[in-house]
Amino acid sequence: MKCFAKILLCAAITAASFTSLPAKGAQAAAGGVRIVLDGYPLPFPVEPAVMSGTTMVPFRAISEALGVKVEWNQAARQITATNKEASGTKKVILTLGSTSASVNGAAVKLAVAPQNVRGTTMIPLSFFGQQFGAGVSWNQATKTVSITSPKKDLYTLGFYAQGAYSEVSLIPDFDAVAFGWSRIDRSGQYTTSGPEFRWPQAAGDVTPESIVRNAASGGTAPYLMVYSGDKELELTKNVEDLQLQQQTIAGIVDTAAQKGFQGIALDLEGLGMTGDKTVVQSQYNTFVKNLSAKAKAASLKLTVILHPLNSSYKGYDYKTLASIADDLVIMAYAYEGETGPEPMNKVDEAIRLALQQVSKDKLILGISVYSENKTSVNAKIGLAKRYGLKGIAIWRLGLIGQPVWSEMGQSVEL
Repeated sequence: MKCFAKILLCAAITAASFTSLPAKGAQAAAGGVRIVLDGYPLPFPVEPAVMSGTTMVPFRAISEALGVKVEWNQAARQITATNKEASGTKKVILTLGSTSASVNGAAVKLAVAPQNVRGTTMIPLSFFGQQFGAGVSWNQATKTVSITSPKKDLYTLGFYAQGAYSEVSLIPDFDAVAFGWSRIDRSGQYTTSGPEFRWPQAAGDVTPESIVRNAASGGTAPYLMVYSGDKELELTKNVEDLQLQQQTIAGIVDTAAQKGFQGIALDLEGLGMTGDKTVVQSQYNTFVKNLSAKAKAASLKLTVILHPLNSSYKGYDYKTLASIADDLVIMAYAYEGETGPEPMNKVDEAIRLALQQVSKDKLILGISVYSENKTSVNAKIGLAKRYGLKGIAIWRLGLIGQPVWSEMGQSVEL
């Protein structure tokens, strides 16, 4: 992955300061306290508490949400946390009742010893932030513990369609870019011409081919994106007509191979709002399976872009498609008609539903910056990090803007 295109989304926009909760005795419950990770609530088994003036938080819940491996040794009453960092692997060992922790073999003193509260190990929040690179803060008015995760190396896919050239300079910052220059038209035919998702006109020395070539030479994998809706049943025609489907697949693979692309990004939308869901899913599975076979024969990777499972479109079988494609993009947007930031609970639900069927290392979270702002983008990336997804996909270049881009760079290693 690339130094920037891995959006090391440090959900830590700035190294947040830590302020202890005011002491309320030797051990006081923090009543009504919330833990917010990267701008979105984090479930936890036991509420934070103040012990001897120090804010104590549930260690495992926070650690695992940040990708830290946690192991418990009952005999030694020790909890071991292992985290891979840019500088190497960090190993932290905490012992219940002891104010001495081991960090990569060196002794480190804690303000308060780890405690077991109703089966949950509680440790000082400040220690957690110091050892795992997270920003931590306390808001007395809202009784909220806020945690911003450290930057993380994520795979990043960017979309480049008509009107994206204003941000062509961002292409090297991505691991891959999908160029939206082809589609299935209203008659169900594959094409690179028409009113939208068409092959661009050259502008002097700048040609579509040169943009693709420059992306590849700069280490960004260029993908041919193929788009279709189903408003006039153009997509339905294709999945139902095997002869038309074969022509479409041949056209897609030939374009991708001849124009220097390294992969295909399949964005075929609108299936399954009506009709027999099982039949539609089976037909689409067959389409993708046939395309995958042709793509692999041409040494092309295949990314399939899908409506989220909590959308109205039920024509997509995540489990089967994941077994066929190299990865899947969860298009977790347009819940509210793209009038504002997408609701976090919906995006969270979309991820959890997908994870019931697909391995996390095959899932990419789609984010449309059209409806987001710099803060909400960071929160969405935080969810991708929290669930350990392969990466994020940004719709699209030409819409990102510097404020959003700089904010993203503080969460992911772009």
